[in-house]
Amino acid sequence: MGFLGFGKKKKILDLTEGYKRQVEKAEEAKRLQQSQASSDSPFSFFDSPAASNSSESMNLNESPEERKKRLAKRIMEMTEKVEDLSNQIYHLQQRVEVLERKLDMKRV
Repeated sequence: MGFLGFGKKKKILDLTEGYKRQVEKAEEAKRLQQSQASSDSPFSFFDSPAASNSSESMNLNESPEERKKRLAKRIMEMTEKVEDLSNQIYHLQQRVEVLERKLDMKRV
């Protein structure tokens, strides 16, 4: 919120790039498996669907505990950011109230 230039920041956090890379890697791995399966046998439709499910899982090497820790860390960072933004909004509201009071005093 850049009301009267207060609190205007150019910091933007873009988390979509990492997600896009993960999706591209998963799609590429899936294409490689499909091309290998189609070249291996003419009856690849009889293959088990479990092989395709394993390619959809992005982090097979990570244990559930590591995933939980990483998720907890991300949630903590997100909560801190939300709290910071909430504080910034509160301070901006206080500034606006001060400006409104100054305007009212000048009118009188």
